[in-house]
Amino acid sequence: MRNTHPFDAGRRRLLAASAGALAAGAAGPSFGQATVEMPFANGHRNLVAFPEKRPLIVLTTRPPQLETPFEVFNQGIVTPNDAFFVRYHNAGIPTSVDADKHVIKIGGNAVGKPFELTLAQLRTEFKPQEYLAVNQCSGNSRALFNPRVTGGQLGNGAMGNARWTGVALKDVLARAQLKDSARQVTFNGLDTGVFGGGDFVKSIDVNHALDGEVMLAWLMNGADLPMLNGYPVKLIVPGYYGTYWVKHLSEIEVIDHTFEEFWMKPAYRVPDNDCACIEPGTAPAATRPIGRFTVRSFITSVADGGRVQAGSPLAVRGIAFDGGQGIREVAWSADGGQSWREAKLGADMGRYSFREFTFGFTPTRGTHDLRVRAWNRSGASQPMEALWQPAGYMRNVVESVKINAA
Repeated sequence: MRNTHPFDAGRRRLLAASAGALAAGAAGPSFGQATVEMPFANGHRNLVAFPEKRPLIVLTTRPPQLETPFEVFNQGIVTPNDAFFVRYHNAGIPTSVDADKHVIKIGGNAVGKPFELTLAQLRTEFKPQEYLAVNQCSGNSRALFNPRVTGGQLGNGAMGNARWTGVALKDVLARAQLKDSARQVTFNGLDTGVFGGGDFVKSIDVNHALDGEVMLAWLMNGADLPMLNGYPVKLIVPGYYGTYWVKHLSEIEVIDHTFEEFWMKPAYRVPDNDCACIEPGTAPAATRPIGRFTVRSFITSVADGGRVQAGSPLAVRGIAFDGGQGIREVAWSADGGQSWREAKLGADMGRYSFREFTFGFTPTRGTHDLRVRAWNRSGASQPMEALWQPAGYMRNVVESVKINAA
């Protein structure tokens, strides 16, 4: 059965035309020389439009690392495909994929029946499912750590919320007839390693893989995945950091041991303690693979340093999310955390989605230090003081947004 989705042919043509520019490390078409100043040292960034993307904040071009301008998050709960952040580890990224010929291989030493799947089979031979879920880079907000750490110096825009459509991984694995020895499942995509670290392969425990929520998705907000977000098939691991969301998925293996190659160990590890943190200048006694999101909340309708009118009612909006328990409460403060009031939560769009909140107050003349703090349904919240770790992962401190009323 031929895949006749109307986006396919156009996408292949578009990225094929840009393949040379991408391979050479260029950004493809650019809209002028727009720049942005991020709120940290050495934060001067270019805004560039890659194929299928509006101008995004560029951290690197090879491999592409593109951050969503933060004002996008005030425009709705769902992040548009052309504004969604991009994160690759390897410079050898695919620039053209023929969806009709793409195959996902399912095998490994802990399956009884290895097989291959085409995209057409994936779409037609399994029960589809969809849900809203946040994808967030492990290093989102890394540039705000103090002391600063190595790695991509990202602001708060390496995240996004989309409606993903696909099939449950457990249904695909059922055809492979897993053996009793199955322990983990590994995932590989079409991008290839050029420098250190090699091929980007990730793993999750088999029980996690069979939970019914981990998904092989081919649609993002009702359209084909953008090439730079994993076309034609992407692994969706809701509630978990984006390192597990393998793009251009091409190989799944079920294995009888714990997978410990580079991108699982030593990469993407956090201190193995309750806070996943250590004191600067020290080393963790032990580490574990990074896992679920911490609780986060952001004010989106006003920016730090913004000016508002004194004496006029101010409506403030924001978003909150966590690793899958769901947001129970958001509190707000206009005096730097000395006093708190409850914000109004918007509609619950699912436990993996952004959840909107709103609050209002009438600012008096002067500076107001706005802060918001979220709790999930398990009672977990955000620290008032930033936690530190050497990799710069999992930042979720209560942020300060200072506004001036005049």
